[in-house]
Amino acid sequence: MIFKKLTQHLLPFVALLVFSTGCNSQTNDTKTPPASDLSVEAQLVVEGIRIGWGIGFLPNGDMLVTEKAGTLYHISEGEIVAEITEGIPSDLDVNGQGGFLDVETHPDYEENGWIYFSYASSQGEGSGSNTKIIRAKLDGSSLTSVEEIYKGTPNSRRGQHYGSRIVFDENGYLFFSIGDRGNRDVYPQDINRDGGKIYRLNADGSIPADNPFVGKDGLDAMYTYGHRNPQGMAVHPESGLVWSHEHGPRGGDEVNIIEPGNNYGWPVISYGINYDGTEFAEDTAREGMEQPITYWDPSIAPSGMAFITSDKYPGWEGDLLVGSLKFAYIAHLDLDGDEVVGEQKLVEGTGRIRAVEQGPDGYIYFSAEGDGIYRLVPTED
Repeated sequence: MIFKKLTQHLLPFVALLVFSTGCNSQTNDTKTPPASDLSVEAQLVVEGIRIGWGIGFLPNGDMLVTEKAGTLYHISEGEIVAEITEGIPSDLDVNGQGGFLDVETHPDYEENGWIYFSYASSQGEGSGSNTKIIRAKLDGSSLTSVEEIYKGTPNSRRGQHYGSRIVFDENGYLFFSIGDRGNRDVYPQDINRDGGKIYRLNADGSIPADNPFVGKDGLDAMYTYGHRNPQGMAVHPESGLVWSHEHGPRGGDEVNIIEPGNNYGWPVISYGINYDGTEFAEDTAREGMEQPITYWDPSIAPSGMAFITSDKYPGWEGDLLVGSLKFAYIAHLDLDGDEVVGEQKLVEGTGRIRAVEQGPDGYIYFSAEGDGIYRLVPTED
């Protein structure tokens, strides 16, 4: 097992962060740090995985890591025991931000053996690709019994905003995201088209009868809309609600609580601006469109998120961790209910952080591009 220690005490967060609940906000000048003075370090568990996009866990603690270029790594006790390419779908399209993306095991994996994946798929209408969800079973060093769960349409040659995070809620429903595919003016606010949405399905891909748009205008699989590019989802340990974050453009990265039928506003409202500095949004708030519980300006490019539910990090129980691609750190959000009351950054010095997950052993694991997979470990002062 390879260990490389990057000792990192909690440091003040330097970018401007605005906390928002409804119409109330708190600026960087008035926020407080987390109450605990816990310090942590990042230990490199396994190296050699270039872009570990998603991390999933088997019940025995083994780890599954998707590599964007098209390999599934099976890791046991810090060692790569299999580099799986057999059974990876042939319609995988590796381009831009697209490729082999997230992985999540079924809550009843021990009984049914199902593993769920998202990836950029060239199957179907139009040239290019769009997000596809499948499930499969692991048989040694290959994937078998592959089944399609959902495929976004149409395909696009634009190589961005596939979304693609997957999570199961406490009731066994499958949630996943598809980004706006770089076409903000068409897909996010059109409830009859894929893109800029979060979806909810039964584990077999069928539509839950109580999905908010069943029997109404709108996609039956759609749960919420008005999103840009959600690359983080996690289930709140107390409420059971799905939380999500998404990329803004230049500023306006958001953390949202996902509730059925809601419109999260993109691109009509936003706290961000165009990359060239010009404005595009009509406002930052509008009736009928949800406000984020917090947002970042400037952008941190969030990817991956996890709630801390174990006792491995005393004083942090219930807090939220969000990876930053842009600045290569983990943002630790101190929560009081649904309100963010403080933030600090952790583990600078790794590669761009792509996935953040809590393992069965209670430790937080994360992938850093160009490095591999790390474990977050408390340290003694």
